[in-house]
Amino acid sequence: MSDENKKNPDGREPDADRRKFIKNTGLVAGGVVGGSLFGGYFGNMMGKDEDDDKKKKERKAGTKFREARQFFSRKEDFDVLTAAVERIYPEDDNGPGATELGVPFYIDAQLAGEYGLNAVAYMGGPYKKVKSSDRYQTRLNRGEIIILGLRALNDAGKQKDKDGFSKLEGKEQDKILSDFEKGKGKITGLSSDMFFELLRQMTIEGCYCDPLYGGNRDMAGWKMREFPGAHPAYINDIDSKEFVKMDPISLEDYQP
Repeated sequence: MSDENKKNPDGREPDADRRKFIKNTGLVAGGVVGGSLFGGYFGNMMGKDEDDDKKKKERKAGTKFREARQFFSRKEDFDVLTAAVERIYPEDDNGPGATELGVPFYIDAQLAGEYGLNAVAYMGGPYKKVKSSDRYQTRLNRGEIIILGLRALNDAGKQKDKDGFSKLEGKEQDKILSDFEKGKGKITGLSSDMFFELLRQMTIEGCYCDPLYGGNRDMAGWKMREFPGAHPAYINDIDSKEFVKMDPISLEDYQP
């Protein structure tokens, strides 16, 4: 019996279910419909791998897949954030600054999730007034702290330039940030040094985190420090008496 005349034990023709699925979903009725879901299904049926060489090369080249605002609804707030983190971690002869490393988008992504909402942090009282910001003493979550702090920075900037903090010269921005670091900034319901400490902490995290989390773009922060990143093992080099320089590896490189 030829292959084309064979039938399944239940009497159906081979691949009847697949043809029925394609017909019912409209994949062959005027083209692929349903966007990426059905498009990916159709491509895989035709033997095409979505994760082809071109896409791999784009990822290696540092394609900005995650760089869209999730938390900051106002561009003005995001502009102030971008200007502030660049002054905290500026570009110099050693390498890129916070902006080029993708720190603003790292902070945005963190604030959009559980961290920004203090979802797993104890937020009950009592609240004590303390000089050091090492102790979390506020009813505000981290997202609220950052928003209030950035708007206070912008208000301080508007006293020098009507266009706000992001349009000031670097030295003027540094002066305002220094005042906030010393607790001299004015933020309703919050000490400015607490805001500054949180902003600085998140800036440094964004410069040196695994790129999986949205910062340290192209692993440039690690490259400046000659940090190897997320290598799974060092067994071949652990006994070396000389410094072993390795190309950094992100979690994305071996956990597809």
